[in-house]
Amino acid sequence: MRPTVMAAIHGDEFKRDAVRIALTSGLTRRQVASDLGIGLSTPGKWVRAVSEEAKVPAQDAELLRENDRLRKENRILREEREVLKKAAMFFAAQKP
Repeated sequence: MRPTVMAAIHGDEFKRDAVRIALTSGLTRRQVASDLGIGLSTPGKWVRAVSEEAKVPAQDAELLRENDRLRKENRILREEREVLKKAAMFFAAQKP
């Protein structure tokens, strides 16, 4: 008769670390599962779960792109304003 094996319950930190290892270590999922003592399909399930949570809705993605564009434009305008201030000070100092 085979002994009953209960699934181990792992905390969120352990799962995040396992996903990080699976995605960045260069090891196969089989190696990651073996090294961590978890089931063979478990790293794949955890990676899929994390990627589902990390997906940004299309509308939010568009807002993020627009926000990035506006930040860049704002930075450029600030730099241009600083150049104009320096030029104004230079020309003001040139008046007799």
